[in-house]
Amino acid sequence: QVQLVESGGDLVQAGGSLRLSCAASGNFFSGSVMGWYHQAPGKQREAVAVISTGGSTNYGTSVKGRFTISRDNAKNTVYLQMNNLKPEDTGVYYCNAFYQDRAYWGQGTQVTVSS
Repeated sequence: QVQLVESGGDLVQAGGSLRLSCAASGNFFSGSVMGWYHQAPGKQREAVAVISTGGSTNYGTSVKGRFTISRDNAKNTVYLQMNNLKPEDTGVYYCNAFYQDRAYWGQGTQVTVSS
């Protein structure tokens, strides 16, 4: 059974940093493309960063140069280092695993950036 549990969300001032973690259970992690998605209040969920099984990364335009996605296959965990946070980064961040043509989601973690 695939389970994803996010943590690390918090209230932070603009310009600050946070590190989100997503712990995965099940024997699927190393074979999964992992991603972080952001859902701002009243808006659709959108991709923030994705990391392949081989470690290649892609980022959304608004976070390039500020966010870094990484994975530790030994710990079944994917991270999102968020620097120079802006008020528009506020919202719920969801972890996603794409494995054997199926997408799995965590419950999300709230990030609030005050100006």
